[in-house]
Amino acid sequence: MKRLALTACLAVFAPMPAAADAPTPPKPQALAPGVWLIPGGILPKRQPDGNTVIFAAPKGLVVVDTGRHRWHRQAILEFARAQGRPIVAIVNSHWHLDHVSGNPDLKRAYPGAKVYASNAIDAALTGFLPKSAEQAKPYLGSGKLPPETEEDLRADFATIDNGRALKPDAPVTASGVRSLGGLKVQLNLAPNAATDGDVWLFEPKSGVAAVGDLVTLPAPFLDTACAKGWKAALDRVWATPFRIAVPGHGAPMTRAQFNSYRRAFSSLTDCAASSRPKAECAADWSAATADLRGADPQEAKRAQGMTEYYVADVLRAHGGNSAYCTAP
Repeated sequence: MKRLALTACLAVFAPMPAAADAPTPPKPQALAPGVWLIPGGILPKRQPDGNTVIFAAPKGLVVVDTGRHRWHRQAILEFARAQGRPIVAIVNSHWHLDHVSGNPDLKRAYPGAKVYASNAIDAALTGFLPKSAEQAKPYLGSGKLPPETEEDLRADFATIDNGRALKPDAPVTASGVRSLGGLKVQLNLAPNAATDGDVWLFEPKSGVAAVGDLVTLPAPFLDTACAKGWKAALDRVWATPFRIAVPGHGAPMTRAQFNSYRRAFSSLTDCAASSRPKAECAADWSAATADLRGADPQEAKRAQGMTEYYVADVLRAHGGNSAYCTAP
């Protein structure tokens, strides 16, 4: 597997069928009364989009994460228009580009919308993102990337250049109850987890928790992670009385499925800290999460390859965390 370091899960995977010239926007899926999922994904030769969760609020719609691609944000905007309700709040679970790149277009369409997120993006805009962009630029025009991937990289560079537009209007600096468009939710700050500051949302009435990249499939995206803080965040989610947990990448989970993921994550980090071969750690992870990934054999290959990379090149290479973990 070849990887570029522009964002978490920025990767070129094994050969797959050709991508469609004009991808269709994903279709909204009802999760609970007043809650919908616009699924993300990884199209062939493309960079990923994270999941979007939308909650109906008394004053409009609350959108959790806005994806990377034009067609993903188009799906969000078309849904809002079909509902006849404005977007009043945007919650970013974290700063990775596959979760925040749609912010400017959504705010352009709905200028009254406020963005709620941690301040971790400040360090990313001066460190990880520009550094990774510089590392990726030599690939442009090199003939080593498909045209679709080059197109995505150019869009990412433009997003980084306009990085100030991604900063929160209302920084989340502590966990607590917030009223977003009249909807009371629990906004939770998870420091030193998948990033320096992850935000996850729990809406008690529906029982839905939008947990961002605290849960990702086919592997945990550890590019910017602190393993200990991530495990602690999963334990805090588990202690919340959710019915449905929506990952940053992957299908919605029941409580039992989330707990399977939580245990598998703990076992994976323990294995990475041991002397066991990386392939064994990855195989254990793949087996433990097989029921969460679905039947697509390509996902099993991704799970094995990505997890081997994260064990050897991220966790073991940097003392059990990513190179970007700032936790003591």
